[in-house]
Amino acid sequence: MKKILLLLATTLLPLIAMGQKMSLNVTMNDLDKNTRIVVNELKENKMVPVDTVALDEKGSIKIKREGSEPVFLMLIPEGIHGLALHCLILPSEKINLTTDYLQDYRTFKVTKVSGSANMELYQKYNNCYIEGIANESERPNQPQKIENIIKTQPDLLMSAFLVTYFESAFEQYYHLYKQVFDALKGRYSDHEFVRHLNEKLKNAVVVGMEAPDIVLPDTSGIHQMKLSDLRGKVVLVDFWASWCRPCRMENPNVVKLYQKYHDKGFEIFSVSLDNDRDKWLKAIADDNLSWPSHVSELMGWRTFVCTQYGINSIPATVLVDRDGKVLARNLRGSQLDNKLKEIFGE
Repeated sequence: MKKILLLLATTLLPLIAMGQKMSLNVTMNDLDKNTRIVVNELKENKMVPVDTVALDEKGSIKIKREGSEPVFLMLIPEGIHGLALHCLILPSEKINLTTDYLQDYRTFKVTKVSGSANMELYQKYNNCYIEGIANESERPNQPQKIENIIKTQPDLLMSAFLVTYFESAFEQYYHLYKQVFDALKGRYSDHEFVRHLNEKLKNAVVVGMEAPDIVLPDTSGIHQMKLSDLRGKVVLVDFWASWCRPCRMENPNVVKLYQKYHDKGFEIFSVSLDNDRDKWLKAIADDNLSWPSHVSELMGWRTFVCTQYGINSIPATVLVDRDGKVLARNLRGSQLDNKLKEIFGE
């Protein structure tokens, strides 16, 4: 009899988990009662429109789900361009949310939350973000405030979403990403948000780390050049392309610094994201890029080094010390000149 009961219990547990109900009730003040809300849901790492719901006479919508996984939604008023309202619902949660729609800024301000620690954290972020929009004097303080908000509860799944506020400055906020990932990887390792953090951290090239070796064909397309062959030198790894106007505008400065510091042990390792060999070679000649280390797969953004070094825009640089460790990222112009003065002296 005990065996039968045990078998029934183990059979029913997955069914119970599958059937956990969750709901989200959102009251949206300051929107016309005829407004329809487009509901987008995160599915397979994409936000997909799944429904359009009209506000009721109280200015509210109610969304119900059933399952064993968190549900992430993005709510957007139909026909109104602006910032969306993001909502995270965990299994069995019943969340009540009240927002004011700020017409001047075309965004939602979360004013009240119950039933969800994740949405309470989002409210803090949301209010801080809006304060920065509304008050220009507060904008410089906004990144630090948002960082502090995330640090208070890095173990909440919402933190994995909020930390992407710093996506364009990932290297600077590497340790914050790692703190959030380490807090979540045990419980939510398969969630899209946490997988994203894992991918970012796996491909991280930050100050103090050893620079991954780069082995790519030279200008002939026949011979391979290695970044590691320049060990013992201070090396600027320069990601550029002939079609990149900002890169071409920066090249005279790079040439000047090469001429100034080369004899003291400074080298440049230029990685091109070109597709066309002739245009690449012409740009090297036209811009007088006289150093020997020029490499490219001629595959544009599909080259593996973009992923390897987390490159999503160019020009981009990585300064590597004599031991092959990263000294700095994305130094250009006077910043690069000052760093080289620090290393080599005048």
